[in-house]
Amino acid sequence: MINFGLARISRLLETTVLPWRAIHVAGTNGKGSVCAYLSAMLKAGGIPVGRFTSPHLIDRWDCITINEETIAEDVFLETEQKVKSLNHTANIGASEFELLTATAFTLFAQQKINIGVVEVGMGGAEDATNVIQDPLVTVITKIGLDHQAFLGNTVEEIARTKAGILKRGVPCVVDGTNTQQVLASIQEKAKESCAGALLRVPHDGGERLAKVWDILSKNDYEAHQQIHIMLAYEALSIALNSTQTASETLQLLPAIRKTAWPGRLQTMSIKDLTGRAQPILLDGAHNLQAAEVLESYVNRKVRLTDDPVTWVIAVSSGKGVQDLLTCLVKPHDRVIACEFSAVSGMPWIQPVTAKEIVSIANILGLHSASVHERSDAVSALGVATQESQGGPIVVAGSLYLVSDILRAIRASANPKSDLE
Repeated sequence: MINFGLARISRLLETTVLPWRAIHVAGTNGKGSVCAYLSAMLKAGGIPVGRFTSPHLIDRWDCITINEETIAEDVFLETEQKVKSLNHTANIGASEFELLTATAFTLFAQQKINIGVVEVGMGGAEDATNVIQDPLVTVITKIGLDHQAFLGNTVEEIARTKAGILKRGVPCVVDGTNTQQVLASIQEKAKESCAGALLRVPHDGGERLAKVWDILSKNDYEAHQQIHIMLAYEALSIALNSTQTASETLQLLPAIRKTAWPGRLQTMSIKDLTGRAQPILLDGAHNLQAAEVLESYVNRKVRLTDDPVTWVIAVSSGKGVQDLLTCLVKPHDRVIACEFSAVSGMPWIQPVTAKEIVSIANILGLHSASVHERSDAVSALGVATQESQGGPIVVAGSLYLVSDILRAIRASANPKSDLE
């Protein structure tokens, strides 16, 4: 159940001392990548760092890292159980995400980190992570239409909601490629909050941000990834302003070269699963804005011949199936519709039925012989392998679908450990 408000999370943490400082990241798309770049650079600088992102990808605890290492399962479960016991005995009634947030923040304190890189779960002001009172800096990434039932029906309303993480006197780094209406909404909220400087990336970076590309090569990154890198670098520069010079912060940038964010433009082998020799592309694009980025990438990097793209697609209930299919799928492509499995710790997340996805695909005019329905991700990949005949396969529509596939790949590579 999605339950906004800070009262319950505050009660869960009222006896927990949180000595670490935060970099708090909100937005519709790009939050996770920015967080990954930030934590990689902080570790490279020898600064004890924790990262909390959501949702988890394969295991419930992989959303929490300490110095770029996933928290140990037993450590996570022990701390989670203490948080759950407090929730029960004090009759707090916290949601699953509030319990997870409290667990992450408690682990940060136990592990003695200095800086916590924290991704907002949903929204801003009323999100459980906004229990953070004194962040070093806040970040707002690209804003688009998503979760309208909770956040607002226009991008301007959503921007105001997400800008709820802004704090008095605290600088905010914002993706300057947002629309003027979105930027105006954030600026208005910044004035209301008496926030610190509002820095638009890349517009307000000037020569400072230009130096990033003296160290990293733009050719190695997609346009949106370049923005994410600059957002992370600008936020890091502010966070470390009192302890490091600009040149010292620049020296942390090479850590980004080794940073991978699973489930986003990720190339994977499924040979152990289906026998297919060629790798496939995984991307958790689940809203129109993310789908447009994926479409651009596929058109430039995947559609290298006249072969159709075979799409394996699952979608969360409440998402715009028609918008996704219209954006991604060409008339000669194939669609294998499926459903992701139950999401651990998030029982309210449900997939659109494969039958409904097929129905919408047919309405959009895709040839019925090119549209198939399967109940789960692995069987859908099997059909995709047969149908594609070595042509490109792209998995998209939901991070929960990507999670199912990554979990299956892990199990096929380590069958014994998976059974233990």
